[in-house]
Amino acid sequence: MRKLRDFDAELHALEEKARELKMRKVQQLGELVIATGADQLSTDELAGALVAIAETKDTTKREAWAKRGVTFFESDSRRTAPTTGRNLRSAQAQPGSSQSPASGTSSQRHAYVAGRAPQAHPTSD
Repeated sequence: MRKLRDFDAELHALEEKARELKMRKVQQLGELVIATGADQLSTDELAGALVAIAETKDTTKREAWAKRGVTFFESDSRRTAPTTGRNLRSAQAQPGSSQSPASGTSSQRHAYVAGRAPQAHPTSD
């Protein structure tokens, strides 16, 4: 005889997981703001900059920003934010946006953010 599934319990577990993922994303975004030094901007300045970036369709600008982000995560001289080993880049993913080839793998670049030694990786430059 088949075991009955408790759909209510499964739905509750999925809702809880979704809440946890949302909270983690919000925390990672906050950590990214602090790590980049953008927490020194006023809320209006930061919101305006983010709106302008989100509205930008120019792929050349977006690729340049992506390369600058790669450089930021690979830099030894950048500010370090308190993190617990999470990948901040996952919080940046936007539904429907494509990542440029310059974005590469995030785990290698985020070793600095997570407080781990970076892994050696070939560069495409």
